[in-house]
Amino acid sequence: MSIDEGAVCALTAGGVSVLVETGGDRLPAVTYWGPELPGLDEDLATALITAAVPMTGSNDVEPRPRLSLVPEHSTGWAGRPGLTGAFANPFAGSFAGEGWSPAFTVTSVTLDGDPVTGFTASCAGVLEAVALDDTERLELRVVLELRDTGLVRTRATIKNLAPRPYAMQGLVVALPVPPEAAELLDFGGRHNQERVPQRSPFTFGVHARENRKGRTGADSAYLLHAGTPGFGFASGDIWAVHTAWSGNHLHYAERAHTGEQLLGGGELLLPGEIILQGGDAYGSPWLYGSWGRGLDAVAHRFHRHLRARDHKVSTDRPVTINVWEAVYFDHDLDRLLDLAERAAAAGVERYVLDDGWFGSRRDDTSGLGDWTVSADVWPDGLHPLVDRVRALGMQFGLWFEPEMVNPDSDLARAHPDWIMSARRSWPVESRAQQVLNLAIPAAYEHVKAQMTAVIREYAIDYVKWDHNRDLTEAGNQQRGGRAAVHAQTLAFYRLLDELRGLFPALEIESCSSGGARVDLGVLERTDRVWVSDNIDPHDRQRTLRWTTQLLPPEFMGSHIASGRSHVTGRSHDLSYRAGTAVFGHLGIEWDLAQATPAELEELSAWITFFKSHRALLLGGDLVRMDGYDDRILVHGVLAPDRSRAIFAVAVTDSILPDPGARVRLRGLDPARRYRVQPVLVGSAPAGLLPPPWWATELVLTGAALEHAGFASPRMFPDQVVLYRADAV
Repeated sequence: MSIDEGAVCALTAGGVSVLVETGGDRLPAVTYWGPELPGLDEDLATALITAAVPMTGSNDVEPRPRLSLVPEHSTGWAGRPGLTGAFANPFAGSFAGEGWSPAFTVTSVTLDGDPVTGFTASCAGVLEAVALDDTERLELRVVLELRDTGLVRTRATIKNLAPRPYAMQGLVVALPVPPEAAELLDFGGRHNQERVPQRSPFTFGVHARENRKGRTGADSAYLLHAGTPGFGFASGDIWAVHTAWSGNHLHYAERAHTGEQLLGGGELLLPGEIILQGGDAYGSPWLYGSWGRGLDAVAHRFHRHLRARDHKVSTDRPVTINVWEAVYFDHDLDRLLDLAERAAAAGVERYVLDDGWFGSRRDDTSGLGDWTVSADVWPDGLHPLVDRVRALGMQFGLWFEPEMVNPDSDLARAHPDWIMSARRSWPVESRAQQVLNLAIPAAYEHVKAQMTAVIREYAIDYVKWDHNRDLTEAGNQQRGGRAAVHAQTLAFYRLLDELRGLFPALEIESCSSGGARVDLGVLERTDRVWVSDNIDPHDRQRTLRWTTQLLPPEFMGSHIASGRSHVTGRSHDLSYRAGTAVFGHLGIEWDLAQATPAELEELSAWITFFKSHRALLLGGDLVRMDGYDDRILVHGVLAPDRSRAIFAVAVTDSILPDPGARVRLRGLDPARRYRVQPVLVGSAPAGLLPPPWWATELVLTGAALEHAGFASPRMFPDQVVLYRADAV
């Protein structure tokens, strides 16, 4: 082709280049996405586009199908189409399949709002193409943005221009990946074991990860990576996508028999959820794409994206105590005040009262949905506790679960039709809960009014926003049981947005029976996620390790657990619990009344250490080391200017290497020299035998630390040692 046949846009930012062409008025197609191509001018772009046109096989359509951002069946593509749906048949009174395979023609292309014709080169920018289908009944807008971070994101919007309704089945967008990306990595998991990595070959056909839980899910794909086989944290070319949506959603990888490969995603729509009347439009969620050499580089683009958002999260985050595992539903004022005194003495800066403060909520079977302070338990309201917490110099936070309701509640008895259901009878229960339909205006206003009243009366600083069950048969009873997960997700987003508008300083945590609502959609509106209900450090080492594939440390709630885990029953030294937790937004989930004086002293020392280094721990660049077996986890954070770093070496298994593996630290300035020293806060880990160099001053270059390293101490299983590296 020649450039004159259409618009071509070359975008380069953050070490990434993206070449997009709309030749012959066709939908935008990405010809290249990967490492920066220096000198990407018109001649090079023309040559790349020409070189990318494949041969036609012996039994293929001719010309070969062209994979646009919204793949079209009309081009001969036999894989998953980007848009699926159909118009109503005016005679049959049903959706009989008319218009199921539209063919789109682009009518305009703009870059940052300016028309694009011929070749345009730019740094970061937003490319938008508008197209009409062959019957001029559908308008499609496709947006692709390359951000300063090198992160790509794309989305599509379909509008019905016809008087007849159009029933949406799906709208997904996809990005191409090259054939050398022959291995896939995504995630599975469950409650208390979120974000468990899994690998598989990128074979022919579709690798689809569908989520129908009405929330992101503890078993969500999280990110879908395709990379050169054997890729690791520092090696291999990797392309990854993430669907930024908190309801039902899809990630997929597809390889055609002709060799094309793509990664895509979007919302997973239930039957009848989106029927576009004349003039109505539907927009897909953003699909984010990150290229990097190694998993750390892929993660860094997402981290920089979140750190650049308008509503910034400070690295000066307050150390938090959450009282859940300390008291559960036993809301005894004297006990809670004693806990506040102990927490403040240890250096805690925020106190969060969890479930059980409202309505008839004395256990998990009653009262959920009645968001008024219980007069039985709190005859003077929450003021005695809130006032004392504030007098001790701490912020005050409160737990809510706004989307859920117990059948045994005033709300459910008064408004049974507000429960989400596909029929008159309610869905099967989970955790003695049903789901409140926030898409019903009266239900939405009821919850908003109750939450607003409590937040305003007590000047709440922080809300822990929970969501403890999947959305099963989530229909709108007031609309004949019609599927309503899409509407529920939008209502949830709107409630977050409106509360943030009313209380701009309010911080909100996304909790969902632990880490089941972690995605970039909810993180446009919240400030922190609860990584998992399981805070046993043995498991948290890996959960934190993989949650950082999307989130930087300051967004991860990371708490010091009780000596004996309430979830697993395992017991651990405080040094392991704290040494694990400091690589996130530090908190405590422990009944401090049960702690010994020595433990309280050591806890205070860990909090002091975190406060002294939280700018680095929460604002540094993530490093995760390859080259060790599954028993040894090495990770750390580097100052952006590479002047210092803090690393951790954790041994998790009962079979120890003897002698211990050599420790290597990646990412420091190769030419600079660094003083390396172990960090021992409080007592040393039990059974630790230090290597000889601990008695000396060790100074090594960044290159020596990466390629040679230093001897590790002998350690018991479930122990961690921290190291500092400071430029000299």
